[in-house]
Amino acid sequence: MPIRTNRGRAAVYRKLWGWPLRSPAHLVGTLVVLVAVVVTLGIVVPQLPGGAGGSGPNAATGETSRDAGDRTTGSGSDESDSDSTGPLPTRLTEPRQTPTPDDPDPAALRVAEEWATAWVNHPEGMTIEQWLDGLRPYTTEEYLPVMSSVDLANIPATKVAGEATAATAFTSSVEAEVPTDGPTLSLTVVRTNAGWRVAHYDEAG
Repeated sequence: MPIRTNRGRAAVYRKLWGWPLRSPAHLVGTLVVLVAVVVTLGIVVPQLPGGAGGSGPNAATGETSRDAGDRTTGSGSDESDSDSTGPLPTRLTEPRQTPTPDDPDPAALRVAEEWATAWVNHPEGMTIEQWLDGLRPYTTEEYLPVMSSVDLANIPATKVAGEATAATAFTSSVEAEVPTDGPTLSLTVVRTNAGWRVAHYDEAG
């Protein structure tokens, strides 16, 4: 009897598995039923207690894990967005100091005259190195390399024609003018650790 019962069960299973294969219509119907079962399970299971969308601590209070994380760190998403896209704080800098007007320092005017005297001194045969050596004691270290580009043949003056005068004067700089037998030189004389030195010049005409 047990053997006959097992054979009967096997025959039933064969009928069940063989039914979808009897015709294309049976196969299609079987697939439709399976799909319906899978979709139903996908909808029902998450609603059950302990499911993926269950009523855990966050679900009971209506907040998502991201909200909980933001609350834990003390910064919500709005705050982080504002930090990343908002304007950066402006760095405060000290206002530039306005030069203080002052009477022209006679030492600054004297340096202007001596610099102009060295500038007009370019006899034939003088090298640029020799000419720069004459300017060196009265010129800032930063401006002396600029003067090395001067072509001595293009200097349109040979002597100073008058005393230096101040166009404007401050505590740290003087704009001096020195006449020559060519153009009038406009010199910027600045106060340095080594004393007054010429930091720039123009040919005023």
